[in-house]
Formats: sequence, C-alpha cells, structure tokens
Amino acid sequence: MRRSARDSEDSARKVNRRALFLGGAMSAMFAVLGARMRYLQVDQADEFKLLAEENRINIRLIPPTRGQIFDRNGRLIAGNEQNYRVVITREDAGDVEAVLRRLADVIPLTEPDIERVMTEAKRHSPFVPIIVADRMAWDDLSKVAINAPSLPGVTPEVGLSRAYPLDTDFAHVVGYVGPVSENDLAKIEDPDPLLKIPEFQIGKIGVETWMEGTLRGKAGTKRIEVNAYGRMMREIDRVEGDAGDDIRLTIDAEIQDFVQARLGAESAAAVAIDVITGDILAICSSPSFDPNLFVRGISFKDYAALTENDHRPLANKAVQGAYPPGSTFKMVTALAALEAGVITPETSVYCPGHYETGGRRFHCWKRGGHGMVSLSRSLSESCDVYYYDIAQRVGIDKIAEMGRRLGLGMRHDLPMSAITEGIMPDKAWKRQRYEQDWRIGDTINASIGQGYVLASPLQLAVMTARVASGRAVQPRLVRSVGDTELPVPEAPPLGVDGSLLRSVRQGMYAVINERRGTGHTNRIVDPALVMAGKSGTSQVRNISAAERARGVISNDQLPWNRRDHALFVGFAPFDAPRVAVAVVVEHGGGGSSVAGPIVRDVILRCLTPGPLPPLSAYPQSQRARIETLLTSLPLRKIEPEVTTRSRA
Repeated sequence: MRRSARDSEDSARKVNRRALFLGGAMSAMFAVLGARMRYLQVDQADEFKLLAEENRINIRLIPPTRGQIFDRNGRLIAGNEQNYRVVITREDAGDVEAVLRRLADVIPLTEPDIERVMTEAKRHSPFVPIIVADRMAWDDLSKVAINAPSLPGVTPEVGLSRAYPLDTDFAHVVGYVGPVSENDLAKIEDPDPLLKIPEFQIGKIGVETWMEGTLRGKAGTKRIEVNAYGRMMREIDRVEGDAGDDIRLTIDAEIQDFVQARLGAESAAAVAIDVITGDILAICSSPSFDPNLFVRGISFKDYAALTENDHRPLANKAVQGAYPPGSTFKMVTALAALEAGVITPETSVYCPGHYETGGRRFHCWKRGGHGMVSLSRSLSESCDVYYYDIAQRVGIDKIAEMGRRLGLGMRHDLPMSAITEGIMPDKAWKRQRYEQDWRIGDTINASIGQGYVLASPLQLAVMTARVASGRAVQPRLVRSVGDTELPVPEAPPLGVDGSLLRSVRQGMYAVINERRGTGHTNRIVDPALVMAGKSGTSQVRNISAAERARGVISNDQLPWNRRDHALFVGFAPFDAPRVAVAVVVEHGGGGSSVAGPIVRDVILRCLTPGPLPPLSAYPQSQRARIETLLTSLPLRKIEPEVTTRSRA
C-alpha cells in the first residue's frame, strides 16, 4: 500500500512538470506570434495597406560612379558632372505613347524623341527604365515632379554624366564614352547586366574603352515602391555599388596643352617621352575634336564637319598614323652596318649626287652631291648615297633586325585605340605579303626610310629614346590605378655596343650643332639643354626623270596633299638625355624647317618650368620671332591638382 501511494505521488509530480514545460513552451510560442502580429498589424500597417492597394516593389540597378582620370600631377582630365534626366518604365506606364504625349505638354519633347523612346521600350524588358530626356534644366525637372500623378511610369532622376574639362587636349588619348550598342554587346560573351540599361555609357575609344573594366565599377541595387499607376511612392532601401577606380596617367596636362597648341591647325602629331622611365609626357594629334560632343549626342552637322575634313581630326595620328620615316631612319641603317662590321665611324663613301646599280640611278637629295662623306657628316648633312652604299653591304635583314630592336615594326602596348605596328620589312615579309623576291632597289629605298618602311610618331619617339639611352625603353601611359602606383621596370640594355651608339649620337649632335647640319637653325644655345636630332622628309609622290631633269617642283608650288611629309626627332640634354620627341607634319614640306622648330619648343617646354620655353635658350637672332610665336599660342589655364576627388 505504502509503495503504491509513493508511486502515485511520483507520477503526479512528473505530470505536473510536463504540464509546466508544455505550458511554458506554448506561452512562449504565443508571445512570439503576438509580437509578430503586432509588427505586421501595427508597425507595418501602412506598408501592407499600400501593398493591399495594388502597390508593388521593384528592384532596380544603381549605375556605379565611373572612375575619374587625372594627369600625372592630379589635374582632372575626365570627370563626372551632375545630370538631371527623366526616365519611363513601360510596365508601370501602361500606354507608353499616351504618357509620352502628356509629358510633351510639360517639357520640350519632339516627335523623333517620342519615336526613339517607343523603339527603345519595345527592344527592352518592360521593367527597364528608358531615358526620355537627358541633361535637363532644373526648372523642367521640377515640372515633371509636380505633374507626376498624371504621368505614370515617369520618374525624374539625378545622375552623373561624363565630362571632359580639357576637351580637345586629350580627345585622342582618353577618348570618350557613349551608349552601349548592339555591336558592343555582341563582342561580350557574358555582358554585365548594367550594359543592358538603355543609354548606359561605356568607353568607345582611347583609355575610356581599354580600361573600361577598371573605370566602370560595380552596380548597386535599390528597392522602390510604386503604386498601381506606376508612380514611385518611396525608396525602401538601397545597397550602394562600388565606384570605378580612378586612373592617373603619365601625361602632364600643361605640356600636353602646350604641344597641342604648338601643332596649331597643321595635320600633325607629336610624342614626348621620358627616356629613363618610358613615361609619355605628351602625345598629341592635330587637329583634334571635342569629346563632349559625343557624350551629349553629336549632331549630324558637327559629325559631318569632322568626317569631311581632309586633315582627319578623328584619327589619332600619333599612334594610328604610319608614315615613311624618311631620313630619321638613317640611324637604324647606320647602327646595323656598324654592328655588322661592314663600316666604322671613319669609313667614307663618295657621293656624286646619285648611286647606280642594276641599271638604275638613285638620286641624293643634293643634286651636285656631297663628295667624300663619313658617318657623322652623312647624318649631319643627310647624304642619301652614303646609306644606299652601306645598305647594300649589310643587307635588309640586318637593317630590319636593328629596326625592331629600336622599336619599329611592332605594336607598343598602350591603352589607346588602333595602335599601328607599322612596317619593318625584310625578305621574308615581302615574300609572305606579295609573293615576290626582295630586290636591290627595295633595300636602297628602305635604307633612307622610304619604300615599304612605315612608322608612327610613337615608334619614332621610342626609337629616339632607345638611341639616346642605350636601353630598350618601353612607353607607358598609366601611372597609377586607384591608390596603387604601377611599378616602373628598369629598361633592359638594348644590346648594341655603347661606342656604336655614341658614334650615331655624335652624328645627331652634328645635325643641329654644326653649321652645315640640316637642323642647325633649330639649335638650343643653353649649354645645359643642348639638343641632338635628325630631320626627315618623306616623299608621297613619285618624281619623274623629266621633272628631275628640269628641276624638282618645290613643295610650296604643289597642292597640299601632294607635298612631302615633314619629320624630326630629337633628344636632350645631349650629355644626359632625359626627353625624346618625335614630330610628323603631314604634307608639311621640309623636316628641318617645319617639324624641327616644334621639336625644339616641345623639348624646352618639357625640360624647363613655366608655361613657355625660356627665350634665353634660343639663338639671339631668333628671339623676337620666337617670342611673337610663343605668346600668341592659345594656351588654356589648367586647374591645379584636384585634392578632393568628389564623386557627386
């Protein structure tokens, strides 16, 4: 009995514990449910009330802020400016055309504008916003906001748009951005969803396109609430994306502006390069264009003015242009012959004014000839016959090999569009290209930078830097990405004996600093800034035997497009080279008289402080003329370094 009573008490206690446990669990559950019901019915009552009235939540991409581009000193080259615009979303608008016509009563909207938006709306998903009007005035944007209840699916927005404050100075380098096209999308295997947003802009040419992935950044998202009429009620939340990285170039904006102004209205190109680091200090093509026109939508009239101009302002002649280098190529032939041992610096060749081989006569530019010519004099007076002779001894294959070592016939890896490889021909090249054997006349023409040989101003600047430094200098255009400075690798030795290079450099010194040198009028009299260089004039037409007999027609008597190209390359200071410059003036005539003065001015601007080269560096007899020229240049006032890189 006692045992039975004890068992009953234990059993009762166990039941009470279970009941308490279950009761506590149920109480906790009801507490959680009560709290959740209070949250839904009280705290979120307004939101669910709106949703019950057929509101809905849309998720939209937030375009990231595009990275900015600066010069080597932090001056802004490509930035972002605030932009007011209006967009329409088809799924929220309903009858898009009807809404657009009501919108046309509020802001200026033409029939072509309406047709464009209708076309875009049909091409894209219903939830994708289509830009209706861009770069609007604040007053117009306010009108749209006020009339929002009668404009379902229409949303006023504040965004950022690309702007180029130095416009023409960097058009060919930085390029410009534009809306993503079907052609752009076709080139990408797995396109970023951002690219499918109508009117989203990406780089089209230049640094903007070649560094698109770095500059673009990553999209953010936002959740917005719209009512049954497509009107945005509020933004619920947003996740900001990652802005693109800023880029700092090696170019100095003030030097770039000077060079662009110095080229003036000529159809020309110039490149200035640091012979130690390979940093490009300036790279210009003239005439230029305003890239802002393309960002904002260039008119047919403006575009026609660019495409119909015979000076080709849209072409980047500095890297795309391939020209016969003319006598600036003579350093290549000389070094090839010196290295092969077929000549020494003292070897002389007799120049009677022509060279005969295989029943053909090849002429020197000096009709009466130069007489006995050594290496130094062949460069300083640019004797053609000297190079005809030594080229036959060394052969085209070794000349071509030397040309490639000096940077010709290859594409230099820079983030710029359509960089040419040029042509550094040899026997195998001609056999492959034309299925023909190489001929003696081909070698003779190539020896003075004519015939098949083609080079860009960039390649000629690299060639000059390599001759000046004795190292395989590689040009570079980007100095830093984000906060990371890019390393400057030491250029390896060129592999050419130093004494041979000194002999060629001495000849280049004589070109400018000896009285009979072809570039003597372009000398620098400041002993610390003495320049060495080489002139070049490349023919663009054949001179007949009859014309040569009666006298070659001078360039100034020919139509512009039949005149010779003018070329000049130079480096300074002679004893410790720091800067190399190449200039090509299309159909400019004489290299020494047209391109040479530009090279001198650019070198002095690179090596001296101040907005203009110092007059004291020029010969006394030239200073009055030079002062008039330099002070008349349309130089712009470049803003100082941007210390706060605002993204707004």
